[in-house]
Amino acid sequence: MDWYLGVWKKYTVFAGRARRKEYWTFYLINAVAILIASILDNELNINLFVPIYSLAVLIPSIAVAVRRLHDTGRSGWNLFWNLLPFVGAIILLVFYCEESRPGENQYGPNPKDFSPQA
Repeated sequence: MDWYLGVWKKYTVFAGRARRKEYWTFYLINAVAILIASILDNELNINLFVPIYSLAVLIPSIAVAVRRLHDTGRSGWNLFWNLLPFVGAIILLVFYCEESRPGENQYGPNPKDFSPQA
């Protein structure tokens, strides 16, 4: 849970690096939250909770994705691969799953050397 909260503490921080653990923990908890919000929307027969939650996590999701790309030594501009249907998502999935670049790179020190607290 510290990794998820760490992303919220860095709500608009696009600089630096994010470990795989931080990135995937954030997305796992988001998936569970979206599932719960979807169930609530269906049970109450409204379309309120999913759009509100999705809007709330939009900027932190982009920020952690950019930091994850930085951790692999890539620019945040690589997010534009998402504009290519299907292929872009596969390319980014490969990038997100890659091991961190060891040592310091142009985006900052290796996050494995630090704790999840901001």
